[in-house]
Amino acid sequence: MANHKSSLKRIRQTQARRLRNRYYAKSARTAVRRLRAMTDKAEATAAYNKVSAMLDRLAGKNVISKNKAANLKSKLARYINKLAA
Repeated sequence: MANHKSSLKRIRQTQARRLRNRYYAKSARTAVRRLRAMTDKAEATAAYNKVSAMLDRLAGKNVISKNKAANLKSKLARYINKLAA
């Protein structure tokens, strides 16, 4: 167990950040799954804009890596382009 006041605070901060990051990452995964389940191109395009913004925001805050965000956005864009109009 930590002995210093600053160590105890750091543990509390790290735990709070970890839980927050897990929540945001899980929300992003759910949003991506919902988008992949869509079959209507117009609906999927509207959802893609929101999901893309969410992924960029998470990558900016280092919740997910920038490469992961870019890969997900690329794959989602390809999926939407394949949908019938």
